[in-house]
Amino acid sequence: MSALASDLINADNTFPMNVHAELTGDVLVLENSLIRREYRWNGGNVCSRRLVDTRTGRAWVFDGSVPDGDFPGESVSASEGRMAVLDSPPIGGRPGCLKVETSCMLGMLEVKRVFRLYEDCPAIGCDFYLRGRGGGSWRDESGAAPRLGIENPDLLMGRPKPAPVLERMALAGRHWRLRCVEFFDRTDYRNTVVQTRELVPYGVPMYLSGNLLLGRDVLDQAGFFILKESPGPEAQPAYPGFDFVVSRDHALLAGVGMDPCDLNPRQWVRAYGFVTGVAAGTEDDLVLALRSYQHCLRQRHDRRERMILLNTWGDRSQDGRIGETFARAELAAARRLGVTHFCLDDGWQQGLSPNSGQPGGSFNGIWDRPDYWHVHAERFPRGLDPVAADAKAAGVELALWFNPCPDDDYRHWQEDADVLIGMFKQYGIRVFKIDGVDIPNKAADRNMRAFFERVVEATDHEVVFNLDITAGRRYGYHYFNEYGHLFLENRYTDWGNYYPHWTLRNLWMLSRYVPPQCLQIEFLNRWRNTDKYPADDPLAPAGVPWDYAFAVTMMAQPLAWFEASRLPEDAFALAPVLETYRQHQEKIYAGRIVPIGEEPSGGGWTGFQSVGKDGGYVLIFREQTPRPAAAMKLWTVAENQRLRFTKILGQGEDFTAPVTSEGSVSFSLPAPMNYALYEYVM
Repeated sequence: MSALASDLINADNTFPMNVHAELTGDVLVLENSLIRREYRWNGGNVCSRRLVDTRTGRAWVFDGSVPDGDFPGESVSASEGRMAVLDSPPIGGRPGCLKVETSCMLGMLEVKRVFRLYEDCPAIGCDFYLRGRGGGSWRDESGAAPRLGIENPDLLMGRPKPAPVLERMALAGRHWRLRCVEFFDRTDYRNTVVQTRELVPYGVPMYLSGNLLLGRDVLDQAGFFILKESPGPEAQPAYPGFDFVVSRDHALLAGVGMDPCDLNPRQWVRAYGFVTGVAAGTEDDLVLALRSYQHCLRQRHDRRERMILLNTWGDRSQDGRIGETFARAELAAARRLGVTHFCLDDGWQQGLSPNSGQPGGSFNGIWDRPDYWHVHAERFPRGLDPVAADAKAAGVELALWFNPCPDDDYRHWQEDADVLIGMFKQYGIRVFKIDGVDIPNKAADRNMRAFFERVVEATDHEVVFNLDITAGRRYGYHYFNEYGHLFLENRYTDWGNYYPHWTLRNLWMLSRYVPPQCLQIEFLNRWRNTDKYPADDPLAPAGVPWDYAFAVTMMAQPLAWFEASRLPEDAFALAPVLETYRQHQEKIYAGRIVPIGEEPSGGGWTGFQSVGKDGGYVLIFREQTPRPAAAMKLWTVAENQRLRFTKILGQGEDFTAPVTSEGSVSFSLPAPMNYALYEYVM
């Protein structure tokens, strides 16, 4: 270990021995039991030399001459290089990691990387921080398309358009298959949330939009992934027009979410980060490697995040019924049904939002009205104490809706945070739905992160946020997700835009790349608004069994998106299903939940698998199809292995079956619109 490193290492380092960082001479090594990354130190402006999958010995070799990070117009000659190695202990559902901080000066720009190494994880994360002054523009803002044509030397040499570069990946050999995955939020406006693009690298650079790049060498089955930890492309400030640049021998990750004008000479400004991971075998193995990293961000089987949450906004009465009598009636019904949390949505507060059923509401100028976030005096004349007392007696945890004040890029973030901290201290509220956010620039991004951090630190990490991603420029699926889970979509029978199989499809598509445990997924009151759907539509909510509609949510965070006190008596027959589900929820969440079967269409066989160490769970849906059985390919099973399936819920039966040569097991259900939740052991 060099003096430069040893002088700065935490002497009390107690992190597991298989997580290691060392700077010796001009070589920086970061590694755990599954992955090893070697850099040329280069004065702190590190240059990749080798990336190794230590399970197979497969190595990606870089020439080590070009810094991994690059900022157009800034110096590439580094000075004042420093390194520190620090423990980051587990806290508030976030597993511990080893953090390795490297920093250097590039002219007047100071760049800090914070690498994150987790135990037994085949990926290494890296967060970028910037400070100082920039020398010019980091983006090509001319709007001109690159000149195409095989005689263009810039294209043949693989010179990308100007953009800050965060990561470089070597592609040795000529037989790579790549998949770029783009994710879409703003689900109020769309009903397809994942799109992929398959490509074979060529000499001409290809500019790709998306948060995730997966690559496999078809000859030796070695693979890697690069995940950009940022919002989706349409929500990124200072977006250069692409996220990845892929050429024949390398892939670059670009875009930091800020321009030089966002720099501060004295304070670090956090830019976007990335994760690079490795795996051997199929793309499924790469997905499981990605999931291993995602589980390191937050333990979503933690007791605070095992919820079935009731929110009354799904019945479209908006704030018209919010009040003490209504809330207490909802809690009584929630107890009967068996939900775990009840969220008071918009309307509990004195101020009127623009979503109110009454005119004149606004989110602007909230802090010009000191009583805006007081409990509504007419609706709750005794405050929230009676509601909180009823919630405690019912064994239902009280949650609250909140909309941060958008004025001047959320400059009131401290006052906003104090509202939630006060609600936590006074009523013990630990779950807050955060709505109405729009993040157009780095200042707003920075202030929103400060808001979240202030709340979690002041509440000793007890608070869990439910982040709405239905509209606006928000967080996407890979940014700010250490703070809680995501409210995926608003769907309403009032407008005829809720179909259980549509919701199932969105969850199924996301579940390949995003842990379903972090997604709040809705089921609605099937008895409402039957006239909003064609009478002969077999997939309309009224034709879908109540327990089937709930089963759609089982692998995610179930959201009871209705007024429970207005349910018909028949609806409470679901209570035993919820009770049984809750007994298995922790074990389901502890696994790696991935999709199986066909893409949901309303007419096929589909489902999910929660992959555990020696078994797990499968959730099977037979949609409106006459096929009585279907073979489904399972994850992490071997040919001829016999699996024993025990029915937990639904219409299936216990059975034992061998795995076929294709890795499949045959499932049968007695009728269309049946489901089964099985626990399986190997």
